[in-house]
Amino acid sequence: MNLNKAFLIGRLTRDPETKALPSGQSVTNFGLATSRFFTDKTGQKQQQADFHNIVLFGKLADIASQYLTKGSLVLIEGRIQTRTWKDSSGNSRSRTEIVGERIQLGPKSAGKVMPAQKEPGVAQEDIPVIEEEIDVKDIPF
Repeated sequence: MNLNKAFLIGRLTRDPETKALPSGQSVTNFGLATSRFFTDKTGQKQQQADFHNIVLFGKLADIASQYLTKGSLVLIEGRIQTRTWKDSSGNSRSRTEIVGERIQLGPKSAGKVMPAQKEPGVAQEDIPVIEEEIDVKDIPF
């Protein structure tokens, strides 16, 4: 049995870039930063950031380009893929990406400072989960 699944929660490092494939399908790319916090050998708290390349297709690409901007908080569920190609000089190049299959948008205010208290009577905003339809026969068991 094989499994290729990635779950990332982080912030966009740049605005999404959307293009159309020759088939007309949308493809959106952006960078995502994730951080981890740990205590080193000397007892000092440390933070380490990792940077990921995200690729979304179809409806997910359209939604990301419409609602996400640099600094937005987002959860990405997808698979890891490494592409290889030859550049214009003939050099071999490769890039590891997360191909998103599901995204969950963070709150609209995720990058902004919030007031200490909420105003009474203000409703909470639901965060939508957006999924791409996957045919069950395509899942290897």
